[in-house]
Amino acid sequence: MALTESKTLPNLNCGACGYRTCDEFAEKLEATPELIERCIHLTEDALAAQPTCTPPLGRAENAEACMACSHATPPATWQDSLGRDFDFYLEHFPEDPGPREIILPHNPMMTRELNVAIGDILIGRPLGMSCGCPVTHCGVVTHVEPRTGVITWCVTGPLGPRANGYKDLGYYIAEAYEGLVHDTRQPLRIGVRYYFQPRMCMLQWRHSGLINYINRTPNAWRIRLEGLFIG
Repeated sequence: MALTESKTLPNLNCGACGYRTCDEFAEKLEATPELIERCIHLTEDALAAQPTCTPPLGRAENAEACMACSHATPPATWQDSLGRDFDFYLEHFPEDPGPREIILPHNPMMTRELNVAIGDILIGRPLGMSCGCPVTHCGVVTHVEPRTGVITWCVTGPLGPRANGYKDLGYYIAEAYEGLVHDTRQPLRIGVRYYFQPRMCMLQWRHSGLINYINRTPNAWRIRLEGLFIG
């Protein structure tokens, strides 16, 4: 079935289309509507069940009118795509192009063999007990420790590697996430393990991790989570 720009985007911000958010993707669709086929969530069944809003892609010029519309996105249910409860969404820092992840290649020598440097585009997949995500991750390097092989990168969509090439890390261990928490169902404390969902997770699955750093700012908590698992 041909997909059209009149259909509503899912507002999941998963990044599978190659753009950071559904709003950013919507802006591209205004000029190139055929890109709608990149949205993996718009299956024929899902499209048939969606209402068609008068404004393109469900966005309105008047924000108040859009929020009052019955088609507006409902509040967070604190459940992932498999119906499992979690405690908060982990948002990325506004200065970063995507979620900040600290990783270690299964062979730490890869960091030096590939001459990984700040600004490089990498791909790899978190394997095994550290995470076990079935999705290949793409990202931009922000920090490198050549002696230990530890890399900090910001996970982005697949457009960068497709357009500009990449270095392939192969399998890696996801050591930590760093990000922002705006709302939470449970008080946040150091030394406690929480279920959370990275806001831009393509699968919309919950993760778990232990908070070992927390700093309250006027608008959010800045946290670091280690000991990561999915599910």
